[in-house]
Amino acid sequence: METITAISTAIGNGGIGIIRMSGKETFPILKKIFRNHKNEEINIEKIKGYTIQYGFIIDPKTGEKIDEVLVSFFKNPKSYTKEDMCEINSHGGMVVEKQILEQCLQNGAMLAEPGEFTKRAFLNGRIDLSQAESIMDLINSKTEKEAKASINQLEGDLSKKIQEIRHDLLDMMADVEASIDYPEYDIEEVTNQKAISILVGTKKKLEDLKDSFRSGKILKEGIRTAIIGRPNAGKSSLLNRILKEERAIVSEIEGTTRDTIEEFVTIKGIPLKIIDTAGIRKTSDAIEEIGVKKALTLAEEAELILAILDNTKELSQEDLEIIQLIKDKNAIILLNKIDIGEAKLENKEELQKCNKKMIKISAKEGNGIEELYQEIEEMFQIKGLETGQETIITNIRHKNQIELAIQNIEEAKRAVEQNLPIDIISISIKQTLEELGKITGENVAEDIINEIFSKFCLGK
Repeated sequence: METITAISTAIGNGGIGIIRMSGKETFPILKKIFRNHKNEEINIEKIKGYTIQYGFIIDPKTGEKIDEVLVSFFKNPKSYTKEDMCEINSHGGMVVEKQILEQCLQNGAMLAEPGEFTKRAFLNGRIDLSQAESIMDLINSKTEKEAKASINQLEGDLSKKIQEIRHDLLDMMADVEASIDYPEYDIEEVTNQKAISILVGTKKKLEDLKDSFRSGKILKEGIRTAIIGRPNAGKSSLLNRILKEERAIVSEIEGTTRDTIEEFVTIKGIPLKIIDTAGIRKTSDAIEEIGVKKALTLAEEAELILAILDNTKELSQEDLEIIQLIKDKNAIILLNKIDIGEAKLENKEELQKCNKKMIKISAKEGNGIEELYQEIEEMFQIKGLETGQETIITNIRHKNQIELAIQNIEEAKRAVEQNLPIDIISISIKQTLEELGKITGENVAEDIINEIFSKFCLGK
């Protein structure tokens, strides 16, 4: 493979910039463009891995110094890609980084494709495909819990679970093949009993992994949360309180919020995509009416609704409509403005029948907000990350492959229970192994590999 190079740090000015190279020509190229602090070329034969040299990148045609740098050396196979590698640590800034990159290109390297360094790590066997995908998930993590899930997968947590399941199935396949090859020993009945036991256990393990995607989806995408209520109930004040900034306009004039405001926030380690909506009421204002319709649509689509009611006023027709809307949804009722006026709602029969958690708050003063956070944490618990006891699937591709594997396990189990020829069972087991192998990359198509790594950032 060609020697590749790319800028690995983000575009823009910064304290340092990093230019990476990987491939068999890495050190010969460095010999042309790098001089140590004594103005000497590097001695390729004496390079040691995991060492750093101080010096300068130069233009070999003119001898002109381009930048003062530190070069980190990594020798195969003990590198990120399992190839000879280097990382040139320069001063940050687009001009100098591009000048160094240009010297690497002019002296024999090729510009790397997005994700190509990690792709080589996969192709060279340092990591499997699920571990490679976790690297991009880690880079894009929005919360500590999401980062923890990505680190667990990078360390091979999911891979180990998949390999355990594959080992059990391969052990079963050995018995199946023995029954086919040596029918005279009449071991099919024993094989069938063992097969049922393994298939039931395997299906349970796969279903546990599939079910963990609920938590994984929350970690990766956030909980789509709609704040709804009639005008002036305190929706915008609540959004500002949660965000800890004046993000939404707060006014005594009804109908101030006409469009949605969306923000991403983390509460107790749980990510929320929180949406402030227009006040729900009948209106003759055409623009406000559009906002109200949008609010109702978002409430229908939301995974969590924060229904905010003005606790100083009697229930209105709009409030009753909101109560009806949240009846079959994940919702928390917030009785707002407890800092002013007399409480009028908490004992209302309509609210009691709704059977939703009710929390008294003051969005303006912050009372009750911590109780709201605790309720959200309890509603969307993400277990196992801190203790490492649970593997959490965050990747939809992995979930899809696990669902296909479960389907094939069910087909194999039905075949055993119906006393079909044992070689028929082996077809479903082999298909299960193939589906699981696509998660770790053991038998995945090249176009899928290319698509996965094309989503990576340049230089990773």
